[in-house]
Amino acid sequence: MARGRPRFIIGFLAAPVALYLVFVIGPYGQAFYIAMTNWRGLSASPTWVGFDNFTRLLDDQVFWTAVGHHLILLLALPLITLTLALFFAFLLNVGGGGRTGGIRGSTFYKVVLFLPQVLAVAVVGVLFQAVYRPDGSGVLNGLLSVVGVDPVGWLTEPDLALWAIVAVMVWQAVGFYVVLFSAGMAAIPKELHESAELDGCGRVRMFFLITLPLLWDTVQVAWVYLGIAAFDGFAIVAVLSVDRGGPDGATTVLPLEIWRTAFSFSKFGYASAMGVALFFLTITFAALALRVTRRERVEF
Repeated sequence: MARGRPRFIIGFLAAPVALYLVFVIGPYGQAFYIAMTNWRGLSASPTWVGFDNFTRLLDDQVFWTAVGHHLILLLALPLITLTLALFFAFLLNVGGGGRTGGIRGSTFYKVVLFLPQVLAVAVVGVLFQAVYRPDGSGVLNGLLSVVGVDPVGWLTEPDLALWAIVAVMVWQAVGFYVVLFSAGMAAIPKELHESAELDGCGRVRMFFLITLPLLWDTVQVAWVYLGIAAFDGFAIVAVLSVDRGGPDGATTVLPLEIWRTAFSFSKFGYASAMGVALFFLTITFAALALRVTRRERVEF
């Protein structure tokens, strides 16, 4: 059996590895090649231009504007989402009226919070177009009109548009991480919380001294996932923003610029260079996040 084990392992992994090489590594390699050309989507033999496309990126103001928006998303999306998700998960699992149990009906609340995660982007777009409508018929502006505040252009004001989209992304993502953190908290032995309560530990101290350290690995993974999501944002921005990335580029992101450059201007080589830059930005963030947030594993 020992002699046949390597053959079995190789035979078992051959098909998935081949599929991964063809459908994942292959397109990456093709994108890297196209980024070195001036291909416009028509010629069968594009002209090799080397690193000219990447040199152009250094002077492209639209590219750097999109990168700046990703930096804002990279700070705001994980921080706000994880803070809210940890708060709700702790409340549902540990912060109830009993000694250590969660609130009554916590399962129902988890389902309600998770619901935005399963909504299609088109549905989310239609929903929040109604919420953010700039006149008095919008949900938010209708509430503001009750207290005598003039209508606000949530998606038409350059200073507000990006933050309005961040709010939608947080709203859609927070429920998933509430469920994820709830599962992690459910695995923590209740005896730890009971002992802490007997020692006079309050809810806030219990969270920071017991729950968060034991949940840190899950938080670390969630941070990386949300950071990767911050480098995307194509669907929400394309559906909600004015003129796809407006007003005046106030909400544009790299995936949207890649799509516009490739399919509106037929500059597939330059668009691929943007894609390669986005790839390395994402990989760099993931590596740094895992390195910075690494800490000694807490066993229980």
